[in-house]
This record gives sequence, C-alpha cells and structure tokens, in this order.
Amino acid sequence: MRLSRLPSPVATTRLRLLVKSTNARVVGLRARNIASQPSAPSSRYLKSTYDLTTTPEAPITASTLALGEQYLLPVYARPPFVLSHGRGSWVWDTEGRKFLDFSAGIAVNALGHADPGVAEVRVLQYQASTLLHTSNVYHNQLAPKLAELLVTLTAKEGGLGFSAGSSSPPKTGAKVFFANSGTEANEGALKIARKIGKDRWAAATGGKADDPACPKTRIVCFQNSFHGRSMGALSVTSTEKYQAPFRPLIPGVDVGKLNDYEGLTSVISNNTCVVIVEPVQGEGGVTVADERWLRALRKRCDETGAVLIYDEIQCGLYRTGTLWAHSVLPADCHPDMVTMAKPLANGYPIGAVMLRDSIASTMTAGTHGTTFGGSPMACALGHHVLSRLSSPPFIARVKETSAYLEGRLENLPKWFPDILQSNIRGRGLIRGLVFKNEAHPGQVVQLARERGVFVLTAGTHVVRLVPSLNVKMDEVDMAVDVLEGCLMGLRD
Repeated sequence: MRLSRLPSPVATTRLRLLVKSTNARVVGLRARNIASQPSAPSSRYLKSTYDLTTTPEAPITASTLALGEQYLLPVYARPPFVLSHGRGSWVWDTEGRKFLDFSAGIAVNALGHADPGVAEVRVLQYQASTLLHTSNVYHNQLAPKLAELLVTLTAKEGGLGFSAGSSSPPKTGAKVFFANSGTEANEGALKIARKIGKDRWAAATGGKADDPACPKTRIVCFQNSFHGRSMGALSVTSTEKYQAPFRPLIPGVDVGKLNDYEGLTSVISNNTCVVIVEPVQGEGGVTVADERWLRALRKRCDETGAVLIYDEIQCGLYRTGTLWAHSVLPADCHPDMVTMAKPLANGYPIGAVMLRDSIASTMTAGTHGTTFGGSPMACALGHHVLSRLSSPPFIARVKETSAYLEGRLENLPKWFPDILQSNIRGRGLIRGLVFKNEAHPGQVVQLARERGVFVLTAGTHVVRLVPSLNVKMDEVDMAVDVLEGCLMGLRD
C-alpha cells in the first residue's frame, strides 16, 4: 500500500496548529453569533414568493411535464415545475423563478451547481475528450489516483482504524472498490462481508467456505436506516413504507435500535456476518449515533467476528465538518468498511467501498465487478472534487458556516416551542428540525418552496437541511429567515 502522502512530524504539527486555530475561530464565531442573534423570528417571508399552483406560462414547462407524464415511470411525487439551470446554491426553473437549494440535490452537490472548476476544460471537458470509459478489463490512470487520495486522507484525518493527526505510518492500509452509486457501494460492502463471514466460519470450524450449511450469514441493520432501494440494500433499509411493496426481501436480516446498548447482545450473534449502520442517519431523521454506543457496537462485532460497515453516503466527505463522521472518534469506534457516494463527484454518478487491508484479501479476481464503476471520467471528477473539499481553508469555512447555521437554528425551538422539539439534530451541515406534529414537516417543505427555498423531510417528524458545503452566510440567513416565516405560518 502506497502511503507516501502521510504527513511528516512537521506537517502533523502544522495540521494540529491549523485545527487548533480553526477551532478557535469557530468558537469565536459562535460567540459573535450569540451576541448578534436576532431577538425575534424574521417576518420577511410570511407570504409566499411564488404561486406554484398556477398554469405555467412558458411553453417548455407544460411540454416537459406532459412528456414526462407520458413516458417516465411515475415513481416520484414531484412539484409541477421544471428546473433549467443552476449556479452555486441557486437554481432556476423554466418560468424564470429562482430558488435557494438547501437540499443540494439530496446532499450531493458539495460544490453547488455548475461549479466552474468541475466544468472547466482540464476536468470535465478534458476527460470527456480524452478517455471517457474503458471498462475494468483494462487499467486507467484515474482510479488508483482517486483511491490513493481517499486512503491517504483517511490515514491523515482519521477513520477506518487510523487515528487523526498521527505522525507514525499506520501498520496496515486500505483498499478501495469503485461503484456507480451509494446503493451499489452498500451492495458491494454487504457482498464482501458475506464472503468474509464464510471464510471466518471455515477457518474456525475446518469446514469449507462455500458450504451451504454455513450459518454465519446473518445481517444486522437498525431502525430508521436507509441504505438504498435495490433488493439487497432495501432489505437492510428497515422502513415500512420502502419495504412493504416488495416483500419477501432477502432473508436473514435482524433489526436493532440505534443507541440501544442492551439490544446489541441479542441482535448480534455468532451467526452474524455483518452489521451496517449510519453514524448519522440521513433519510431516517438526522439521528446521530452516540460515541459510547458505537464503541460498544465495535466491541460486539469483534466478539462475534462480524464485519462492521459504516454507511457514510450522506454524512461523509466533510458533510459533518470532517472527512468522515467517524473521523473525530477514537479508533476503537471505527468500522472495517466505509461506503460513500453522494458528494464525491459533485453530481456525476460514483460510489465506493473503502475497507481495511486486514479484510480486503478475501476478494480476489472475479469475486466482484462492475462495468462502469471506476471510470476515468468519474474518477477524474472525484479526484478534483475531493482535492478541493479536503483543502484546509475549505474545511475551515465549512466549520465556520456550520457554527453560524447552528447558532441561527438554536433560536427556533425557543421561539416555536409549541411546534418544535427542543433539540436540533445532526452535526456540521447536516441538520434536522424535529417537529411535534408529523404533518408539519411536509407542510414546511411546501411553504419553504413557495418562498424560494428547497429543504427536505427526513423520517416522520424532521425537516432536513443539507446545503452545499460552500454555502454562504447570507444564504444561511435567507434559508433560516424563510423557515421562521414558515413556522409562523403554521401558527395561523
């Protein structure tokens, strides 16, 4: 494993000083936020900015909607307008209306829409005109380059058994498998873990790994999880509305409860081959897994020989302010594998599994594959995006903006105690407002859209905020001002 980019002692000292300086700036910003907080909710957005129920004026809008109704499978409940272009955190529709996208394409557009760096000649245009696709029958230059960046950043910043800021080279490295989406990444991770479970059972019993009698095949997931919509990923997405139409699903799945200590012993057994969990649940309600519980989970997996997967498809890649949501945790809370996708190429399809060397050896030629995964185009874009997201000034800005957003949001439960629960969920730039009435999140999403802001629901009681990671302070102000107007509208 090539780890030439690991920091020297001098570089590590500089990194620690930078982190200390950044943290001090965040603390200072938070203090300024508190001092300058508004004393009452904004009344700028009590009325709708756009009437989204009127007949479209632009012919292209009506024709596009009609064409979609005729030819597209109707699996999405979408509002009746058509987006045409975007820039940064903003998008416009074919009627000329402008919206602040505080959903970032469901936590995908880390650098916003139409980012010039992504689109410029030396990345998107250059790669499209040089080598777009080769399949995995042949090597390309970009896949190992992106894999190296993922591993070396993880070794430097923490995660997957690496301690953040360590000046000594790790004893082991990691390997990466590229896919095309988060669902595919989770499917691949589950498949790898199933093979590891069989190998471990065979080693312990003297049996054969391909023996159909091998009992070490069970999978553990957790309530309110979301891991994808293909049959395998759906089987560990333990939400009734997603699973019900498609049962029977893959058998042998046991469901635990996030942050439930007592349940770990019963739900994870010696027959468990893999446990998959989101350190911060996204779709399920922006619920954060406790550090102490993740440590207990790691310990239980070690006791039973189960592989531990962290699904960081939504919460990873600096969404929480660090490379991984688990980067800030001690190594005894870390997983064996981490899955990623959404922001890695800023909207171009890509997914990946990163796993420790200690378990990667189970996968040999022919045991897994993909036609499109790891293409030159996807990896060129991924390397460009990740290089920018991981720059110290960018990380510092994410932390500052996160602190500012948190300061604004913390007022809302105080001003609207009859509507909101007291806690603001999440970390960094993945946040959730928790409502007391489960009818309200959907209403707020609609009200915000009418006022020119896109937000999302999460679970049954939560409105989710996942803006682009380069969102600006004044854009945070507008989004929260709009939410305040929406909450006042719920009182009417």
